[in-house]
Amino acid sequence: MDILFLCVVVFLFLLAIFDLSVGVSNDAVNFLNSAIGSKAASFKRILIVASIGVFIGAAMSNGMMDIARHGIFRPEHFSFYDIICIFMAVMVADIILLDVFNTLGMPTSTTVSMVFELLGATFVVSLIKMAGDSTGLGLNDLLNTEKALSVILGIFISVAVAFFFGTLVQFLSRMIFSFNYRSRLKFKIGIFGGLCATAIVYFLLIKGAKDLTFMTPEVKAWINTNTLLIIGCCFAGFTVLMQLLHALKVNVLKVIVLMGTFALAMAFAGNDLVNFIGVPLTGLASYQDYIANGAGDSTGFLMGSLNGPSNTPLYFLIGAGLVMVVALATSKKAHRVAQTEIGLGSQNGGDEMFGSSRLARRLVRWALSFLAWGRRVTPVRIREWFGRRFNVDETVMDQGAAFDLIRGSVNLVLAGALIALGTSLKLPLSTTFVTFMVAMGTSLADRAWGRESAVFRITGVISVIGGWFITAGVAFIGAGLIVLMMHYGGHWVMFVLAALTILLIIRSNRRFRAKRVEDSGDTLFQTILSTKDPQQAWQLLVMFIADRQRSFIAFAEENYRNVTAAFIKEDVRTLDKTENALVRQKDVLKSSRRKETLCLRQVSRETAIEKSAWFHLGNNCCMSILYNLRRISEICKEHVENNFLPLPPRHIGDFEMVRTRVTALFNDTMAMIDREQTEDVPTLRRHCDEIKDMVSDTYHQLYIHLHDGDAAAISVLYVYLNMLQETREMVSNLRKYLRAYAKLRDSEFSGRS
Repeated sequence: MDILFLCVVVFLFLLAIFDLSVGVSNDAVNFLNSAIGSKAASFKRILIVASIGVFIGAAMSNGMMDIARHGIFRPEHFSFYDIICIFMAVMVADIILLDVFNTLGMPTSTTVSMVFELLGATFVVSLIKMAGDSTGLGLNDLLNTEKALSVILGIFISVAVAFFFGTLVQFLSRMIFSFNYRSRLKFKIGIFGGLCATAIVYFLLIKGAKDLTFMTPEVKAWINTNTLLIIGCCFAGFTVLMQLLHALKVNVLKVIVLMGTFALAMAFAGNDLVNFIGVPLTGLASYQDYIANGAGDSTGFLMGSLNGPSNTPLYFLIGAGLVMVVALATSKKAHRVAQTEIGLGSQNGGDEMFGSSRLARRLVRWALSFLAWGRRVTPVRIREWFGRRFNVDETVMDQGAAFDLIRGSVNLVLAGALIALGTSLKLPLSTTFVTFMVAMGTSLADRAWGRESAVFRITGVISVIGGWFITAGVAFIGAGLIVLMMHYGGHWVMFVLAALTILLIIRSNRRFRAKRVEDSGDTLFQTILSTKDPQQAWQLLVMFIADRQRSFIAFAEENYRNVTAAFIKEDVRTLDKTENALVRQKDVLKSSRRKETLCLRQVSRETAIEKSAWFHLGNNCCMSILYNLRRISEICKEHVENNFLPLPPRHIGDFEMVRTRVTALFNDTMAMIDREQTEDVPTLRRHCDEIKDMVSDTYHQLYIHLHDGDAAAISVLYVYLNMLQETREMVSNLRKYLRAYAKLRDSEFSGRS
């Protein structure tokens, strides 16, 4: 049995390695977004700065594991076997939960997930112990609920406070600098840079360095006693330094953003490392204590030793830092999570990752009413002055940036200052919550939420916040169920759950790679939005449209073939999968249409006006083809699910000929798009007419059978009739699409010449 426990501890460390990489992928949103979104430096340089901060923060962390050791439960009342079950459940639930959120591109809080996983697993084990205990121990004797409640309170406070101050500070900063900030930096940049750099130093001292290994009690006491002196000297020194750098033509704002990135990365690694390795290290300490003093009694040996402080070896911290740095540099999921916040706060129009919700629509309506009232009661001169200061048309941004350096600086500095303030007030603020809500507040103050995007971005903010709170519930319930199975199932259940965890990790990564392939066109989309040449934008847009529509035609061909074959074979499972795929494809088409509409803004006005009709016709034809497929799928699925009569063999041969011609037409269309030419369009349109005539002939023959055939087969013949009608309409829509495609392509080639 001791070998089993050793295997569990080893497995905990293996999961911890993966948890470190997944956790960094999730929490990279905290310290990368502002630098990436403002283009303060190249992505490689930003990663280097953040990696240095992560490694230093991890290596110098003291590794205190209070939450994992005795922050949630009272270890003196739990046996070694109880502790192992709890820790195993926590790690399994944490891996699955974080990886799912990262795959969806949704940032979540590692602090919340770990606390509630520990709480859920401990709660279930406590109920089991209370049910079979005769010593009179109550829930308060086994659980440390105060810690979990303080985390929840800190979450609620941080969400509201961070959003409010993010909006306020960015509003004041923009009022001082305006969007054309470069013309107003001469005498203001020194003071602004001094304030920002001082806030970052304060953040590092109070939040990032207070628990580092070299921080002796004397040094901490000296810092606390001389905090105001340190801040004053830093402000004076940094103000002079920033003004000198500006005089030497150095971009001070980029320096501030990179300093803030380093500070947040260091504090993240130094303070949140416990969320990733706290449980396995505590499991190792428990195992060592059990081997030394447990005498082989895993269910009777109590773990009171966990009440003492931990002494984490330095090589564990260095190893954890190396894993985090490698994960930060190589993880594609980190980039996807970063895209969520950057997209929600982008100054430019962009692809909206979230849909529209009733609550968001109502909030936007209320906000518009309030703004209309504010304009009515505000004097004209004041409105004009604010209009000049907040003129978005004067925005100064580097090419490809989502927002400017002023907002990037405020995001990092304010997030750090709020976290430092919360730490000094002993509030357990979440780094994820604070940084995300500050970014949302600053984007709101910058008028990044226009009328065409506000409802989507508010929906996104609500979804992300809701996801954080769902994390707590899912973590609590998931860890509780897992520990219940392990407690009663024993070591066999542990082995099964370990294998299941590995399989889920492999499956999740495969699905993420497939999703990356589906989203490969997003790079071209971002390139179009960032280009300044209307002619180049139009050429890229035609390529983007062709790529998206080619993908849809391939989708239509595959699903038309699948649904018709499934109807003939009475394969209800394939029909069900096809129907779900068709429903999801509607959202894909809507997203593509919005992206293409945004890209049209980058081309010349004359081209946009001239070609918009063909652009919209192509989109409408694709949507109509999708509706044809859905109507075929719905009636076929209903017929097969009800186990009605199959299609008679004499009609199968006729329809096979029609289906072969239709799928060949789809394939020829895709081949033409791949060749990037339009010479085959007249031929393909003639093929469409021939297929329509062929379907009409089949339709008329079927109509005769409806009058002369067996009454019992009328039901399936009506389904067949519907398939023919929708097929004919689908071919007609494809014929219209070919014309629209030719008009768009011809304009591209004529533009090149």
